[in-house]
Amino acid sequence: MSDTVPIQHPSWLTSGDFTAAEDPFALFDAWLAQASETEPRDPTAMTLATVDADGLPNARMVLLKGADARGFVFFTNLGSQKGQELDAQPKAALVFHWKSLNKQVRVRGAVERVSDEEADTYFASRPKQAQIGAWASKQSSPLESRLAFEKAIAITAAKYAISSVPRPPFWSGFRIVPIAIEFWQDRPFRLHDRIVFKRDADGTPWSKTRLYP
Repeated sequence: MSDTVPIQHPSWLTSGDFTAAEDPFALFDAWLAQASETEPRDPTAMTLATVDADGLPNARMVLLKGADARGFVFFTNLGSQKGQELDAQPKAALVFHWKSLNKQVRVRGAVERVSDEEADTYFASRPKQAQIGAWASKQSSPLESRLAFEKAIAITAAKYAISSVPRPPFWSGFRIVPIAIEFWQDRPFRLHDRIVFKRDADGTPWSKTRLYP
């Protein structure tokens, strides 16, 4: 006789009615798991929106590298445009759009740096060529030619040819700590389903509201 205990999935997951979910992080995990099976590439791709010193928005695609109850994590060169903007104005928005599922998630919240330990661990997991590229690239700065970049890569590769590559001091990660997470699912005739979870601050209870499409 087996001692295995059956996994008890939430009712909203087995029924397919995501609007019954009460934990936004559990719902996000479930949708990301679905997207990992159906998206042709990069299910972790997300739009990151920041603002510059003049309040003008900037948006670009980055890759999610961690998601849990603390928030959503990505890594970058701290001297890049997004790195500088996030340090100056530590607030951001994210959008995930999975066309294969007709689903979308929007995230808004404050931003904080990840710990050095988290950054070191992730950097060590990257392919060596990507580690070398992190050292060689002055991300978002003007580049005189592709040849100049390839030369910088070659010099860095030679430097670390027989040794491990340490994490650059100008390279780390950011965590978006959400105060709002909205889930959207396509329905026929634009009669979509939408729910938004909101809280006043990190650690406070979530409230859930269903929205008109």
